Amino acid sequence: MKKQWLIGSALATTSFLLVACGNNTKTSNSNAQQKMNLSVVSEIATMDPSHASDTTSMQQLENTGEGFLQLGKDSKIENELATKIQESKDGKTYTFTLRHDGKWNDGAKLTARDFVYGWQRTINPKTASEYAYLYSGIQNADAIMNNKKNYQSLGIKAVGKYKVVVTLDHPISYFKLLMAMPVFYPQQKSAVDKFGKKYGTSSKYIASNGPFVLKGWNGTNNTWKLVKNQNYWDKKHVKLSSVGFQVVKSPTTSFNLYQTGKLDQTQLFDQQVANKKHASDFVLEKNASMLYLQMNMKAQNATLRKAYNNINIRKALSLALNRKQLVNKVLADGSLAPKGFVTEGLSKNPTTGEDFAKESTVKTSVSYNLTEARKYWKKGLAEIGVKKLSMNLLSDDTDTTKQVAEYVQGQWKKLDGMNVTLSNVPAKTRIDRSSKGNFQVVISGWGADFSDPVTFLNLYDKGNSGNAGNWNNATYDKLLTNINGIDSTNPTKRWQDMVKAEKVLMTEQVAIPLYQKSNAFLRSKKIKGLITNSAGPAHNYKFVSMSK
Repeated sequence: MKKQWLIGSALATTSFLLVACGNNTKTSNSNAQQKMNLSVVSEIATMDPSHASDTTSMQQLENTGEGFLQLGKDSKIENELATKIQESKDGKTYTFTLRHDGKWNDGAKLTARDFVYGWQRTINPKTASEYAYLYSGIQNADAIMNNKKNYQSLGIKAVGKYKVVVTLDHPISYFKLLMAMPVFYPQQKSAVDKFGKKYGTSSKYIASNGPFVLKGWNGTNNTWKLVKNQNYWDKKHVKLSSVGFQVVKSPTTSFNLYQTGKLDQTQLFDQQVANKKHASDFVLEKNASMLYLQMNMKAQNATLRKAYNNINIRKALSLALNRKQLVNKVLADGSLAPKGFVTEGLSKNPTTGEDFAKESTVKTSVSYNLTEARKYWKKGLAEIGVKKLSMNLLSDDTDTTKQVAEYVQGQWKKLDGMNVTLSNVPAKTRIDRSSKGNFQVVISGWGADFSDPVTFLNLYDKGNSGNAGNWNNATYDKLLTNINGIDSTNPTKRWQDMVKAEKVLMTEQVAIPLYQKSNAFLRSKKIKGLITNSAGPAHNYKFVSMSK
């Protein structure tokens, strides 16, 4: 797969632009009307599935479009436009048979050519799609992205009107999870040609094939609606007549709108979480986003380079951090103390159903023990021949990240001879400096693109751009090679190797996990059938109904 990047990945960035939605039991909506009112913290950026990367845009696309498959509860793969899927024995060819009653919102038939066109448009370097990297592994995708082959050579072809054949360069074990993402949705060529540069810029210039259509969005306004699509093939199962959205950037305003019955859900922040965590309508949803520390194994400063390559110093830096105190006292927003590098609730053992984070945890890698930290610290300093260390901690300049950086600084100063200075910079600057190795220690973040541990584990592959600290480990690299190669068609063996890889990463303490982001809400009990997932398409309104 393509080498992914920290918070700089489109989805990883937006995983911290959290969505607030909204209506409590005081709502005046009747069951007959079946209306739900939500809020978001940012405007729609684009409704072009080849370019959407922010949370709000993706939220709309997930409900106005659909692909071969969709994510059900707990990231379970379910058929959507595909009625049948055939997979070759070598795992390199997928044949999707499409339903014949799929339509665009203008009533035009949806066919296999719409998938071919949409995929080719996205992978075309001229489109410059923010999510094109997810096509890596599909036949010729990497060569196309590197301008070595024509975009029309992508491994997808239409066989008649209702059959699509996709060929991969190598088996991709999480391929079906990718198919639920908007960047793999079909696109209507006639609409793209007709609207040109205006395509996806307002509700007038969109082609939709999902359960809802977007109405009332002019490209910049702060209110709009998703209205039931009367040309949708499965409209009989769509209960909501509309979903109203408004941009509300103030948590206090959103909370008040919820309290007065104008929203059906509100996201809670900071003290709101503590005040309402015992309320009957309180909901906490795990987010597949991890904040963690990376140390530069090739730091320009020779002493720090020795320090970061010393396992005792790395263990000391981790053991000195009280993560429970960080999430409960500093953040106090529902975030979780991590069990490891891979987030909790992301994926389950295909045989036993046990959560990956629980099964792979190395307790000492996320524990707090200042006494032990000082022992490892003293031993590590002696091994590299110094009595003190001074290092700079690089982080984003957002209020939350600055709080976290200051907390880490305070904890590390409890180690004798440790001095920490802070550099809080805009995210773009932090990403640029990280990518160039211009840092000593950095607070990084990653949000999973799909519900599989490998989206985290691949970050520490040798040569991966996410491996900003330049860590190399032959055992780990071999495990990843197997996970992404020969293990792809053996779910049990692949899972075992992913667990081993996580344990190597945490035992070596190359990544120092800080906290897993969670989203806290007050949600009206009238909302029934809402499907949410921590990674990939996160909000499915198709089966939602509003009870009395």
